Amino acid sequence: MFNFSSSFLNVFTFILSSSVMTSMAFLPVPSSYYRPSRIGQQQQQQQHISTPTSTTSSSCVILQMGSRGATKWVKKQAWLESRGMADSSNGDTPVDSAERGAVNVNIIIAGAPASGKGTQCEKITEEFGVVHLSTGDMLRAAVAAKTDVGKKAQDFMDAGKLVPDDVMIGIIIDRLADTDCTDQGWLLDGFPRTAAQADALDEAGVNADCFLFLDVPDGVLVERVVGRRTDPDTGKIYHMTFSPPPEDDAELLNRLVHRSDDTEEKVAVRLEQFHSNVAAVKGSYKDIMVTIDGNRSPSDVSQDVMDSIKSAIVKR
Repeated sequence: MFNFSSSFLNVFTFILSSSVMTSMAFLPVPSSYYRPSRIGQQQQQQQHISTPTSTTSSSCVILQMGSRGATKWVKKQAWLESRGMADSSNGDTPVDSAERGAVNVNIIIAGAPASGKGTQCEKITEEFGVVHLSTGDMLRAAVAAKTDVGKKAQDFMDAGKLVPDDVMIGIIIDRLADTDCTDQGWLLDGFPRTAAQADALDEAGVNADCFLFLDVPDGVLVERVVGRRTDPDTGKIYHMTFSPPPEDDAELLNRLVHRSDDTEEKVAVRLEQFHSNVAAVKGSYKDIMVTIDGNRSPSDVSQDVMDSIKSAIVKR
């Protein structure tokens, strides 16, 4: 027997389901809104759109959110493309890219003496516009500015003692809070050197986007160090084999200085100390660390350095 009530209910259910599916099909909601990583944001968004007066108002809210995200994404893409860093990651929506934050990047670079950090820091600063920070420069600046931590550092220096970690950390934290660092991003050169220093940075909320480690065999490092000569007038470093000074500049040749600690015996001690600390430091940054073969031409090393930083920006 034909059951009119049951058939009518089935037809009504089908029509209602089709209507809901059709209306949902036209809502511009990116699939990325339902990834686990966005759960917290979904909950927050649902608080604003869980009680709409109509389906149309809910659509408007979602459209407005998408429009704002897309605008930010377009601006970021233009910057990336101008530097040859167009975001080609698969599956990202405009909102995803925009939410990675500002395009400036925070970098830590590490390596043994003569691993080539100085050369790469120059190229990084030129390419990304970050503020290059070395511990020596920051220490001298803090002392000259007579800041509280600078005065503490001066006391230790006047007494011929090493500046302790807590004072050095204070100097670095102060410097990283300056406007140029927050606006442009920073490149921390040769710090942290120990696990304690890395832990102190973490506790202070100093987070890097990329940790670059220049890996060079000890035998090569010794050869590089022993052959170095410094021009005291310009600060430029030459190498008598790999990057010799001009032979026809007698005045330059006469003023070149061979540092007292650039001997085979002393560099061996420095390398031993470096290796005893660097493993722990690398462990603190293993999630963002990139190891780069530094025993190549500076241009080849630089290419890997640039690619690694660009990748960190895109992932952020």
